[in-house]
Amino acid sequence: MMDTSDYAVLTVCLMGICSVAFPGLPIPKNPRWRPVKDDVYLQEVGRKIETKEPVRAVAVLDGVLYAGGERGVQRLEGGKLVSAGGPQIPVQRLKALNGTLWALAEKGLWRHVDGAWSEVDGKAYADICLHRGEVVVASAAHLYRLEGDRLVQLDRGRCRGPILGVASYCETLYVRHARGLALLQGEWFRYDDVQDWGHLPLGSTTRDLLSLGSRLLVPTDRGLAVLRGMSWYAILGKDGLCYEDTTCVAPGFDDDYWIGTTRGAIRAVNGDYHYFGYERWIPHDKVNAIACGDKVAYIATDGGLGIIEYEPYTLLKKAAWYERWLEEWGQKRLGFINTLNWDDKRRTYVRFLSDNDVGWACHYLDALCFKYAVTKDPKVRAEAVHVFKSIKWSEEITPIDGFPARAIYAVGEDAIKATTGSAGLPAEWNPTADGKWEWKGDTSSDEVDSHVYSVSIFYELAAQGKEKEAAKEHLSRIIGHIIDNGWVLRDLDGKPTRWARWDPGYLQRPYGYSARGLNGMEALSYVTTAYAITGDAKFKKGKEQLLEWGYHNESLRQKLVFPEVTHFDDRLAFLAYYPLLRYETDPALRSIFRRSLERSWEVKRIENEPWFSFIYGALTGNECENERAVQHLREWSLDCINYRYTNSHRHDLQVPKGYRNYVADYKPMRPRDQRPKRWDRDVLELDGGGGHGVLDPSGWLDVYWMGRYYGFIEAPTTTDKNLLTVEKRDVQLGAAPYQGPPRPPISGF
Repeated sequence: MMDTSDYAVLTVCLMGICSVAFPGLPIPKNPRWRPVKDDVYLQEVGRKIETKEPVRAVAVLDGVLYAGGERGVQRLEGGKLVSAGGPQIPVQRLKALNGTLWALAEKGLWRHVDGAWSEVDGKAYADICLHRGEVVVASAAHLYRLEGDRLVQLDRGRCRGPILGVASYCETLYVRHARGLALLQGEWFRYDDVQDWGHLPLGSTTRDLLSLGSRLLVPTDRGLAVLRGMSWYAILGKDGLCYEDTTCVAPGFDDDYWIGTTRGAIRAVNGDYHYFGYERWIPHDKVNAIACGDKVAYIATDGGLGIIEYEPYTLLKKAAWYERWLEEWGQKRLGFINTLNWDDKRRTYVRFLSDNDVGWACHYLDALCFKYAVTKDPKVRAEAVHVFKSIKWSEEITPIDGFPARAIYAVGEDAIKATTGSAGLPAEWNPTADGKWEWKGDTSSDEVDSHVYSVSIFYELAAQGKEKEAAKEHLSRIIGHIIDNGWVLRDLDGKPTRWARWDPGYLQRPYGYSARGLNGMEALSYVTTAYAITGDAKFKKGKEQLLEWGYHNESLRQKLVFPEVTHFDDRLAFLAYYPLLRYETDPALRSIFRRSLERSWEVKRIENEPWFSFIYGALTGNECENERAVQHLREWSLDCINYRYTNSHRHDLQVPKGYRNYVADYKPMRPRDQRPKRWDRDVLELDGGGGHGVLDPSGWLDVYWMGRYYGFIEAPTTTDKNLLTVEKRDVQLGAAPYQGPPRPPISGF
């Protein structure tokens, strides 16, 4: 299985491993990456108002949102749509022009000014616009100028088809037909002067019309058509347009514009396209109209109103938001971090005790350690010690020395225990002798990776005095158990657990053969870290054995892209890379591990998951696309609820230039396109989510404070407190507070 030809050389290099504590976590000198400023940015905040009937039209007048539909005109008031008076018949279009709200009803043209409604005309009209300061109204056959309360016809007819829209562009009136455009020259409609070059997308049907500076935008069912001067262009999926079946277009609030489609809304800003789909952002796929106010977009759909507000934030403020989220939503319990499941019968959220509660708590511990190293806040350090005690407890609660539990349950507490375990087998919940607790067994390599990664960070950045000794003991017991039991975790039944195996017998057999690179690297990371922190020769000897088996060579291609791809294994690999390359000093071994990291990073790079980016940059000093990574952090939704999402229909899924997707033929999704995800999930997954459970944002916090520690992210320069933190509130939004017994005393404290 393994090449041992260079073992003799490498055994000599083991003497270079230092057995004393490393001073903190070294930061690369003169890195090739540059810090990203934590500038104030606009954070998206979404909410929805569901309706039984479609919302057909929207407009904003004096900061108030008006919506049109089957029941006439409504306005947004106190988070609800209430009657706004005016026409009591179906309204197809709303426009706010020069301080007046215009409603184009099924039959009738209405206006609302100075708080009063009046009917201007009882006929049906298609559209309305401003032209040279005057109101122009379009019927199916003619254009009219409003003079007082009277409509005066501007043209002499001869349209080639029904007029569907009107816009003022280049000081000229343009009208929209289903298959083309015309302009009004004098009193006549002209078709031959609309364009000299290009055309609308072939076979397309126009849906809307908007004059926007130098452009006339025409949504069609085959892309967004753009008339510039007398030339047509088309913005399509290959240009970044998320979906080509467009329905409407509206001016934005910050040099942007918004596009409605039959499958979601799109914000176009600075050449980028932001997608807002059902069900996270809008209550229905089909968008009928969009209107923007001051840093807010209102999206009218067949299922109601989607509201996307933009609030000034810094990443530091966002970190404070997520820390408050963990408290208010009841996701912190006994020092662990839990997701929440929605109990539909009880209409409440309940904590879910999973396969990897301890592993997810480790990300929160990482965040606290990095934050303490940056801020030196003693309260943060105290919280880190608290979480470390729970992680240490996960090993102490089991009757097996060095065997950590996956999760801990207080008998009788209001929580949902996982019913399945590794490979779909039944969960192994084991009672403690006192009957107060149950611990989840069949522990996997995931947990060990998390313990080694996070406890080493705790040891270096936050632990003091007896806490350092407790961290040493904890690592020594777990890694010692693995070595003493033939490179496996051995459960209560005396057998190895399903996934925690690093023995050659397993890695040489078909079921474990594909894991030989990853598991071999994990084992090397364990003993290298344990020896560097404890100085115990037992771990040096264990490493010699692993090198004799050739595990170091197998690590080079640990990242698998064929025949299977497991994204959760990528997290395990980087959990192993980080301490392994921090503590490994032998040049020959570092050469192998660095090449392995470079290979893995090249595969992961396209996915833009900042935890991987920052680990790579911290270990190498190389450029790690941290600007892109920081943008990813900004694009996380403040709302951590698991909404359903769909992206497979989109037209902008091409792999971007400069990247290669080694596992699929499309680009990764951005945070707003999916549900919140931990760093073990697949950002290449196009569709998924649902169930409205709540994820914890501790992984985001881990990355943010890691970024601050290493200098990927600079501290904000603003001194405005409102942009640096969030107010503390005494509210409960998720699961009820934990009511079970307290955590027992932890040895060494």
